[in-house]
Amino acid sequence: MIKLRVRPDEYTGFNCAISSRNRVRSAGSGRFAGICVKSLYALSAILMSGYAAVFTLLAEMRTNFGFSETAIGAIAGSAFVAGFLAQLLLSRRADLGQGGLMLRLGLGVSVLGALWMCFAESLASWLAARMLLGFGAGAIRPAMRRLAFVIEPGRAGEMLGRLAAWDMVGFLIGPVMASLLFELGGLRLPFMVLTGLLVSVFPFVARVAIPGSAEPMKNPMRTLIRRPQMQACLALGAAFYLAVGVFDAIWALFVTDLGAGAMYIGITMSLFTLPMILIAPLAGRWVARRDVLGVLVLTLGTASLMMVSYGFIGSLYWILIPLLVHSVVDAVSMPASQLAVGYASGESAIAAGQGLFGATGLIVAALASVAGGFVYQNWGAMVVWLAVSALMGSCLLFALFRGRGKLWHDQTAVYAERH
Repeated sequence: MIKLRVRPDEYTGFNCAISSRNRVRSAGSGRFAGICVKSLYALSAILMSGYAAVFTLLAEMRTNFGFSETAIGAIAGSAFVAGFLAQLLLSRRADLGQGGLMLRLGLGVSVLGALWMCFAESLASWLAARMLLGFGAGAIRPAMRRLAFVIEPGRAGEMLGRLAAWDMVGFLIGPVMASLLFELGGLRLPFMVLTGLLVSVFPFVARVAIPGSAEPMKNPMRTLIRRPQMQACLALGAAFYLAVGVFDAIWALFVTDLGAGAMYIGITMSLFTLPMILIAPLAGRWVARRDVLGVLVLTLGTASLMMVSYGFIGSLYWILIPLLVHSVVDAVSMPASQLAVGYASGESAIAAGQGLFGATGLIVAALASVAGGFVYQNWGAMVVWLAVSALMGSCLLFALFRGRGKLWHDQTAVYAERH
């Protein structure tokens, strides 16, 4: 762990800047407030299940509409581009007091995208529908993460962990739901159900209010990116999303070349996802009371070692051990990285910081996917695993260099725990 030497007057966290009036307004009152928060968890899962469902059905789209592999790749990648633009361009609006509007806009655009998929025929219409779905999710996520910080600041880590866990629930059930509905009613039925699910949460999401900052940061993207703390966060995010992009691109190819079948691939993806669902909420609460930078260096460093180990293990059974370790540390890294971004941004730019972090992650993951597939095809798995581990290590060293000496925990949460 990293020893911190920071004076109390250097604290720039988010708790001290949020008025009680704003907290009450964001939370609502009584039972309905709890329903609204739970509806956001449901929305997070539905959006991720829609993302996973589209990937599950790409092969069927190729068969049904005669799209080329390049066209299928464009449909898959268009959501990343749209999400990148939404997070980069719109996230700061939540800090200006328009978080509720972003939720409604994002959900409305997502409904339109899902509905369009129920009727899309041409490549252009599929691209547009997929981009709408990606744009909607990109508008929603920074607003939800701002709410996690302001609704009950002392439990921000726990709520971020729950959002991450519900993301994983959606990722787990999306492919199963899409495959089952496809068998029952063809290619259109999964998207009809997705549209209905999104519409069903709209009445609850529409009532959620997300207070903006009393003094929102001017030019937040340019200001944040110059901060050493944010540079450290972006480096940590790059390390995390390097692994995500490469893993998504080559895992199925890698284990298939080791002799695995489709069932094994599905089982390993479930094994990777389940610990995240169970651990992320607990990890978010735990990490909020600790030095987040030190925790992230430890967890991401462990993940990089697990990536290397994949290249040395030739057994489909033994490789499950580093896979499970990788899953557990990622379950900690997910809420911890978002919490670190909140600390680095400060209350005046929480959503802008989350948008910048999310946009950077999408670009890194997309580039890592393309590069990982190319390297795997030309030089094999060992080179891929070693290269991504080395890049992750470089990112972690940079994060340590830029982030040391800064405050990376919530003082009020630590005080409450000790007293």
